[in-house]
Amino acid sequence: MYVVMIAAECAPVAKAGGLADVVFGLSRELELRGNAVEIVLPKYDCMRYQDIWGLQVAYRDLWVPWFGGAVRCTVWFGHVHGRTCYFVEPHCGDNFFGRDRLYGYPDDVDRFTFFSKAALEFLLHSGKRPDVIHCHDWQTGIVPVLLYEQYQPGLADSRVCYTIHNFGHQGVTDDRVLWATQLGRPDHFLHPDRLGDGDAVNLMKAGIVYSNFVTTVSPAHADEARYGDQGRGLGHTLHAHRVKFGGVLNGIDYHMWNPEVDPLIPAGFSADRPEGKYANKRALRERFWLRDRYCPIVAYIGRLDQQKGMHLVHHALFYALANGAQFVLLGDAFHHNGISGHFRHLKRYLNDNPDCHLQIGYTEELAHLVYAGADIVVVPSMFEPCGLVPMVAMRYGTVPVVRSTGGLSDTVFDRDYSFRPPHERNGYVFHETDNAALESALGRALGLWNLFPTEFRHLMLNGMRAEHSWAGPGQHYQNIYDHIRHK
Repeated sequence: MYVVMIAAECAPVAKAGGLADVVFGLSRELELRGNAVEIVLPKYDCMRYQDIWGLQVAYRDLWVPWFGGAVRCTVWFGHVHGRTCYFVEPHCGDNFFGRDRLYGYPDDVDRFTFFSKAALEFLLHSGKRPDVIHCHDWQTGIVPVLLYEQYQPGLADSRVCYTIHNFGHQGVTDDRVLWATQLGRPDHFLHPDRLGDGDAVNLMKAGIVYSNFVTTVSPAHADEARYGDQGRGLGHTLHAHRVKFGGVLNGIDYHMWNPEVDPLIPAGFSADRPEGKYANKRALRERFWLRDRYCPIVAYIGRLDQQKGMHLVHHALFYALANGAQFVLLGDAFHHNGISGHFRHLKRYLNDNPDCHLQIGYTEELAHLVYAGADIVVVPSMFEPCGLVPMVAMRYGTVPVVRSTGGLSDTVFDRDYSFRPPHERNGYVFHETDNAALESALGRALGLWNLFPTEFRHLMLNGMRAEHSWAGPGQHYQNIYDHIRHK
């Protein structure tokens, strides 16, 4: 089968979050299953170009219709750690992708709507005829609309799978996108059964309505989105299209995240030889200037974003210090908001504390070291469609303490209270969003580390032996692709 991923991110070359890991990891798994997979991305100025091999021009002078004229693009080709990628570079005064970060600009809707249109133009004019186009999140939600409204019969045999990674950002905008893409007909497209969201256009809704199948990134989150409030207003649309909607739990790339042979950590280790983890713990302390003493290290790894429960991360920091532990934060300050400002202030306040280090700014290299060196990771999210952090943490022998929401409830099972058999229990879970709830779980984790180290080691090994690869999810997506191709 020939599959084309159209996405705004792909690890490690263009990454703001878990979306990038999914695009890379799923593509690799599909290739292992005998599929031909290509990925189409914007050509950002801020990409990690050192991770692209053989970058060269693949298509010159691709003219993409835009408003009343057309924008000339160059499409580049290269390999990203074995994945075949194409990069769309528009040549226009708007400088859509010549920015210092991936997102967070007033014209984001224009930028990614243009990219979606350009991706389809590239497929059409380069003679590519994928069996399945798999697009991701609001940035590419308009792809199936354009495919079925404008690119017939040229791409008539292509089917679309649309994956929603985060309902919190839906691409709600005005009818400008209809004129920009030359779809026009606002009376038609603003109908509530199509793209209409009140008087606005909702690009995520567009993807749901027009695609052949819709997934979100865990079964629990699919239920939360359809029946609860996690769909952020799209619950009715998901219900209307329920026959083509489901949750597929993400995996993690076992090639990229493998503590036994990870080149980014000082010592390799595995469930059969876990001793190497302690060398990484010493290296983490040295890297972050923590004093060397016998105590657990608690970590937070992720975006400094309200979604991630930052008030509970703040509390976890001081609770850990007050209870004899050390605390490390690796926070991605993607948006310069009040939360990142708060943690920058905390960093200055705690600068001389030998048991705490706050690293504002995410790098893959540091993430691998923190996963490998920490004992406990806190993931107190307000909502979490999937949650890759605890999966990676368990792979590296770091025990997760999570709030029960979305995909976290599909992957982390409480050591004391889960109905799962003991060998499947792999962390600690709490349910409410207040400090006492966090303490109920983190306190038990710290207590086990301090009082019952052998039991803590068993819990750590349970997590390391759990199966979170892309093998299962890859088969699910293979089944979905087969289903929509033969409808």
